[in-house]
Amino acid sequence: MDIYQRLNQFTLFQGMSHADLMQVAGYTKFDFRKLPAGKRLIREGDPCEQLIFLTDGTLQTETQSDDHSCRVVETVSAPYTIQPTRLFGLTQRYTSAFRTHTPCNFITIDKEEVLLLLETQLVFRLNMLNIMATESWRHSHQPWRQAPHNLRERIARYFITRTIHPAGPKTFYILMNQIALDLNDSRLDISRALNEMQADGLLTLHRGRIEIPMLERLLM
Repeated sequence: MDIYQRLNQFTLFQGMSHADLMQVAGYTKFDFRKLPAGKRLIREGDPCEQLIFLTDGTLQTETQSDDHSCRVVETVSAPYTIQPTRLFGLTQRYTSAFRTHTPCNFITIDKEEVLLLLETQLVFRLNMLNIMATESWRHSHQPWRQAPHNLRERIARYFITRTIHPAGPKTFYILMNQIALDLNDSRLDISRALNEMQADGLLTLHRGRIEIPMLERLLM
């Protein structure tokens, strides 16, 4: 797969003409990286100084709460752009850690090159604005979503709002006491609801760990 085909996989470059993509490919400084499975790519809190595009492979992400009471591990697959909105704004740092789950290939573009693309490529600029606007809308709309009708729905909402991608397998490292505290409910009620969800095949309970094979099924 040539650079044109690789770039065309990603939202930031979609809609660009072949001529524009060829110009980008010819004049933009790209870095190509290949990492084996199990290698750390980004730590939470690292400064975001470049765009990183996953072109092949699968990454494992880890996100945790500010007080470290909850940690979520999930996987993302190529093609995937790692937190592009963190390149600008008040806090230009990654909010999750990323490690290679399988052998991975990456294309990276330094921030200076990104600024040049934003200045010279209208479609690239519009795509970046659309990504930022979409993320802003999701966050601003979240408080206005329909309230859960029961405890199981509240627990499902609790899990979903703490993930990068609201689908696929997830692992939550959290105690039932913490879920009860966060949801302002009793540990007994939380335990009962989680065990019912386990009986329905929606998740598996372990000591301090909850495995969810398909997060999207929690809302069915």
